[in-house]
Amino acid sequence: MTPEMKGFLLLSSIKMLIVFTIIMVGVALLTLMERKVSAWMQNRRGPNRVGWAGLLQPAADGLKNILKEETFPALANRNLFLVAPALSFIPALMLSAVIPFAAPLPVDFDFTLGPLGRFVHHGAMPMVVADLPVGFLFVLAVSSMGVYGIALAGWSSNSKYALLGGLRASAQMISYEVAMGLSLIPVLLMSGNASFSSIVAAQQAGLWYVLPLFLSFFIFLISGFAETNRLPFDLPEAESELIAGYHTEYSAMKFSFFFIAEYANVVTVCAMVTTLFFGGWDIPFTDWDRSGSLLATLATWLMFFLKVLFWIFFVMWIRWTLPRFRYDQLMTLGWKVLMPLALAYIMVVCVAIYVIERMLGIVEPRPAALALFGVNLVVGLLVFGVLDSGIFIKGSGRRARVPERRVESARVVG
Repeated sequence: MTPEMKGFLLLSSIKMLIVFTIIMVGVALLTLMERKVSAWMQNRRGPNRVGWAGLLQPAADGLKNILKEETFPALANRNLFLVAPALSFIPALMLSAVIPFAAPLPVDFDFTLGPLGRFVHHGAMPMVVADLPVGFLFVLAVSSMGVYGIALAGWSSNSKYALLGGLRASAQMISYEVAMGLSLIPVLLMSGNASFSSIVAAQQAGLWYVLPLFLSFFIFLISGFAETNRLPFDLPEAESELIAGYHTEYSAMKFSFFFIAEYANVVTVCAMVTTLFFGGWDIPFTDWDRSGSLLATLATWLMFFLKVLFWIFFVMWIRWTLPRFRYDQLMTLGWKVLMPLALAYIMVVCVAIYVIERMLGIVEPRPAALALFGVNLVVGLLVFGVLDSGIFIKGSGRRARVPERRVESARVVG
């Protein structure tokens, strides 16, 4: 093995250790953040007993789950019952390895580490565990594997409530994965590359894609809510009719794996929204973040962290604001609205890019993005005008009006 390869493996191992540690600790702290956010919205205190301001509450919850009794339903398929939480947890953890979280770090070292030999690295080190050329295609492929863990958890428990929750989750995730994949095709058309790093670079040269591809952002965000089983799309875990759904029979750390996987998926969706539509680690209105210095790397990491934190807060905000959809409304939105809308939008973007670049001759990234932003304003007004008309997603229907009855007031003689 060459010294350059040894240096690459050493840096990759360090990045992997740091990223996965931050994700695991961050997921635990997100449970505390959600409880604090909900308490703030409901005008109450939230967790405030364990540690200063309740900061040790996640540690207390983790210790409780470790010490809690493990239960196994008598008629469950024991092997699949044990494997299902891992099948849900592992894909959620893998996705954090392919999203760049800062500008490349200049690293220059050449040293010998005893019997391990010589380690060499010169140049910029990408701030991502695995800078894959297929980028978001890998994320879509691996995230779809999580449905196996949820479906097997519902089936192996041998419980009607868990089975119904697993079936709901499978139908929901498959339905919204189609719309999510289609919503990212305009991003591919704009950037010409599926790599996250290339997409960030393309947004730095032009505009953040939330402006020229706002409809793609809208579809992706809604699909992300549905993929993570969060309100208003938490039908697989609806307590009112399914008693928590597919993980009804789980307890202790097996239940915690599902919980960790849900929050890890929330982090991944928010990181993808940040990277694909909000410039990733790009600091707006400056080119200093591409200077290739240690300070620029730290500043871009902080910017990326703040963007992701904002979208995590937005996900929690929606959970404690909107009510749950009915199941027919959920499937109607996925198959009859989002998927046809994503297909039509792909054709609109293709025609718009052809007209802007070939017929009008606008090839510079920023002017072309501004021209496409103008097209999106018109398309957005048409789309949201139709969606707000109540044609596709309807409530319980208007009830027949009961004629008012005159009720004569009576005197109460005391």
